Amino acid sequence: MIAPPSHLAPLPRDPSPGIGCVGAGFIMADCHLVAYAAAGFRPVAITAPRPQAAAAVAARHGIGRVWPDWRRLAADPGVEVVDIAVPPDVQPGIIEGICAMRTRGESRVRGILAQKPLACDHPGAVRLVRRCREAGVRLVVNQNMRYDHAVRACGDLLARGMLGEPVLATIDMRAIPHWMPWQERQGWVTLRIMSIHHFDTFRGWFGTPRRVFTSVRTDPRTLERFRHDDGICLSILEYDSGLRCSTLEDVWAGPAREGAEADCFVRFRVEGTRGLALGEVGWPKYPARTPSTLDWTTVHAVDGAAGWQRPRWEEAWFPDAFVGPMAELLRDLEGSAPAVATGEDNLETMALVDAAYLSAREHRAVEIAEIVEASGTG
Repeated sequence: MIAPPSHLAPLPRDPSPGIGCVGAGFIMADCHLVAYAAAGFRPVAITAPRPQAAAAVAARHGIGRVWPDWRRLAADPGVEVVDIAVPPDVQPGIIEGICAMRTRGESRVRGILAQKPLACDHPGAVRLVRRCREAGVRLVVNQNMRYDHAVRACGDLLARGMLGEPVLATIDMRAIPHWMPWQERQGWVTLRIMSIHHFDTFRGWFGTPRRVFTSVRTDPRTLERFRHDDGICLSILEYDSGLRCSTLEDVWAGPAREGAEADCFVRFRVEGTRGLALGEVGWPKYPARTPSTLDWTTVHAVDGAAGWQRPRWEEAWFPDAFVGPMAELLRDLEGSAPAVATGEDNLETMALVDAAYLSAREHRAVEIAEIVEASGTG
């Protein structure tokens, strides 16, 4: 009998370490904290640039202490883990500051969960990873698509060899994201916000590719708001094994906001020598609770029968998958299992994103090693 694919992240034995939350926006209030409550985790303090927002989120989620800034929060003796949800140009200063406080003995913080992108580029991410290592702070990056339930289940099938040797994998996104105001000052849109999810998913399934070729164009709708280059993005990832992966991030998705009918989705397909998996991620239908789905078939008989297997579950990426990265950090800190989506691991995702930007600018395939070497970490 072949067991069904595992879709849930394992939880820590001890969920009690105090979590300090930095940020009070949508991701923190409606994803992190909702997932943490369901898992029994213990947020004890919060801060945000807008104190009234922090106070409102604290009241909503029963968080006992509201601090005026992240320094006071990091100095709180009840905070052992800091969960950061701020823009990527703000996040590095907070991480480095917490590490400095830890080094000086002013903070008990042992772990940090950072948002993706970890920094604004690969060299910036390298500095943060080095700083956390020196300070003895465990860093995990909230690459939360890894913990979407269909993505996890597909990864389990691959790890168990149910699909055989991977041949071709694709992720096709036709959806209109809610862009954040801070992106205007960054001057970039899709590669570091949406493509990074898909690149990291491929890395979680197959490891880091040798090279990437990316082509981009502007998104007409977003261009009305601010200048950018990476609106609609197409990428091909090449692996030494012969595996090829492709991503399409179509953030235009047709004139659905301008009066036409919408056809939005995120779908993935993984073809192997012994099986095939088809997934659909429910995120584009948020706030409607829409669990992701996975259909798979293999040359192996499952429960004595061939044909399609269609496991279903109640959990949805938003907000349920957000328990995964924090659970991984807590399990690491308690010694149950080493974290996977660490800062060190995320450097390869960041390098892949930077390689995609360089590829789009120079209209050529770029090896990931080129980015790593340029950052002085090769």
